[in-house]
Amino acid sequence: MLTMLKEKLQAWLNRWGDGEQALAMAPPPSPAEILKRVRRLEMKLRRLVSEMFLGAYESIFKGQGLEFEEVREYQPGDDVRTIDWNVTARMGKPFVKKFRHERELRVFLVVDISPSLLFGTQGKLKSELAAEVAAALILAAIRSNDRVGLLLFTDRVEKFIPPRKGIRHAYRLIRELLFTRPQGQGTDIANALEFLRRITRRRRSLIFLLSDFHARDYEGALKKLAARHEVLVLILRDRRERSLAPLGIVRFRDLETGEERWLDLRTPQQVERWQQRLGAEWQRRRQLLTQLRVDFAEVVPGESPLLPLMELFRKRERRMRSGR
Repeated sequence: MLTMLKEKLQAWLNRWGDGEQALAMAPPPSPAEILKRVRRLEMKLRRLVSEMFLGAYESIFKGQGLEFEEVREYQPGDDVRTIDWNVTARMGKPFVKKFRHERELRVFLVVDISPSLLFGTQGKLKSELAAEVAAALILAAIRSNDRVGLLLFTDRVEKFIPPRKGIRHAYRLIRELLFTRPQGQGTDIANALEFLRRITRRRRSLIFLLSDFHARDYEGALKKLAARHEVLVLILRDRRERSLAPLGIVRFRDLETGEERWLDLRTPQQVERWQQRLGAEWQRRRQLLTQLRVDFAEVVPGESPLLPLMELFRKRERRMRSGR
């Protein structure tokens, strides 16, 4: 039994090598095959992107409104970010700026397509999870008449498509999610966020960041972007990445660097020690996002792609109501 478990785990760990070779040898898909896969995913998600989901999306993510309307006295429940401090100082009590809201938003999906996402032990790769969740957001935004753009990244910006409207544009974005073959081998979140910050200086945008966060030194870039825009994070993970088992001495291979490492997992105590390290890393990430007031949710296989999105929407709504 132990030998069988070791073989299964090794098959999971070696999946990237097999996938990389198959990807290199496979001929590029024909236009008809591309269109078929895009429409298949769109049809699958169309049923999920229900009126309830659209209603939640539209009510929570309102346009910032560029047209000033009036200044009025602050009322409980008003967003404290709209306080007019000059008028407040003159009048001796808080006043807020009121804008005429635009429904149209500018939405960016920043999606990690690095090799570490070509991993999955629950019947689906993390890259497939990313494509499904991103496609659901694309369809919701397009049906809400928002402009949607896409940034795909590894250790470099692999592809950037400026925001536009329309179902044809949505099909194009979904096609890029499914068929873009990355050139980079690592993950550089900071570079992708800095690229987006440079091209979105003029207008506040809604930004969804999808990644497994196998990266370092992205805190500063995320802080700068979140200070100017509404940033929401979806963390892609496989359950095996945080749930080990006492399988003996096991070889792990980094999917991006190829570096190999042997871990001693012979006893429950040794497994617990490694899981505590993984838990500490997750806790640091959680504290960082909370500190930056960036709402986040986890995306794991085996559930509807809309569940983490609805969780994210609820977090954002609670924060709006509290005025934080």
